[in-house]
Amino acid sequence: MTRTAHTFAYAASSALTGDGTNRLLGLETAGGLTPAGAEAHPRFFAGFLSEPQAAARALLAVADVAGARYFRRTERASLDPVVTANGDRLRFESFSGCCGVYARLDVLPEALLDADTGHGTTNVDVNNPLREALSRLAGDEPLHLRVGPDELAVTTLDGPVVEKKVPLPDRWLRGFAESQAITAGFDLRAELTAAEAVRYLRALPRSASGGGAAGGPLWVVPAGRTLRPSTRPEPGAVCLPGPERLAALQRVLRQATGLRVYGPAGDGAAPTASAWEVLLPGMRLTLTLSPEADRGFSGEGSVLEALATDTAAEDAELVSVLLAWEPRIDPADLADQSGLPVERVRAALTRLGTAGRVGYDLAEAAYFHRELPYDARRAERHNPRLAAARALLERGAVALDGAGTAVVASGERRYRVRESGGALSCTCQWWADYRGRRGPCKHALATRMALRTATTTTSSARTTAAPATPPGDAR
Repeated sequence: MTRTAHTFAYAASSALTGDGTNRLLGLETAGGLTPAGAEAHPRFFAGFLSEPQAAARALLAVADVAGARYFRRTERASLDPVVTANGDRLRFESFSGCCGVYARLDVLPEALLDADTGHGTTNVDVNNPLREALSRLAGDEPLHLRVGPDELAVTTLDGPVVEKKVPLPDRWLRGFAESQAITAGFDLRAELTAAEAVRYLRALPRSASGGGAAGGPLWVVPAGRTLRPSTRPEPGAVCLPGPERLAALQRVLRQATGLRVYGPAGDGAAPTASAWEVLLPGMRLTLTLSPEADRGFSGEGSVLEALATDTAAEDAELVSVLLAWEPRIDPADLADQSGLPVERVRAALTRLGTAGRVGYDLAEAAYFHRELPYDARRAERHNPRLAAARALLERGAVALDGAGTAVVASGERRYRVRESGGALSCTCQWWADYRGRRGPCKHALATRMALRTATTTTSSARTTAAPATPPGDAR
């Protein structure tokens, strides 16, 4: 795993101050991006929350995930949550250190009282004293939230006074891209009332058996107003991989108004990712689980096809200039603005997702704009399968036979890649193990690149060879 020493630099430590009649939750921001460009300490919001206790507990849940490892628990994570201001709402996001759980809190307009919300993305300081203070917050006492430095301090900041240096794994960055691409294919599979949601979530185990990853995969099946557990997939079932990884949702059960469960269509026997969304007054808290507790999102490979497409790279450049931290991105609207077909816009959005520039909101079935406050392009540059596929192509290891198949020389072996219905299969061990469930192998990916290059070359040659129409024959 490649690691970079990333520094979060804050003007001060985040804190909860004041008494029961005048509480202030000040969340300090690190360097981030706004419509005006990069800022050392952007200010996104200052106003009251309509549901302070629910917001405090939900923010703690996001911080719980940021500081947790659900696999190989001896190593601790310490990444601060990311906050995005979309003009009318705030989104707090985090990944677990093992990259297997993605958490997001959407604080919607109805929860933000009489205040303007800015635009941009940055990290927020969630330190241990703040966590303890938020845990003690009780009742419905008014709570003023400030995201960014105090107005009086904005003009006097002369440098950071609080720094946190943490390892930033490339796989954590790739997790943002993979989770966005995977959840875009989810459907709403079950919806529970508040009472049933609380009853079901409280009954889940809070720790894995054996002190490590959970045993075999579990499934749940909608049954009336609740969910019925199953040890095997059934029609309409949703995979629940590592149920103990939903423990962070325990924070908000008292304020929950419902539960929605999302998953992919189909009833295959292989474990799949799923998303669990707790509804709160004016907010949504969602945990998305990777297909297995010991398997992070970073290796799922769902974005590799988009990364390997030259057209998507060009389209992504065009689409990116049309983004403005919108809370809802409609591919059809972007198609009208860009002049591209909707299919190419969706591929461009997937490509932008690999740089952390868009996320996906399941509840609204729409993308949203963000800009990760670190070099998210590392996720593409250091993707091992993509790098290996490009190396194969550069060595001339892909031999196309003109019939949708190819022979790829890799090491001392030769692998045959076949195309059927637009999908590629391979004779390598990776394909035998996963059969496309974790994206293409490096041989199939290199073949896809070679096929596209051959198609482009052929089209260019035909255009060049086409005779010019004599002026007298113009019609």
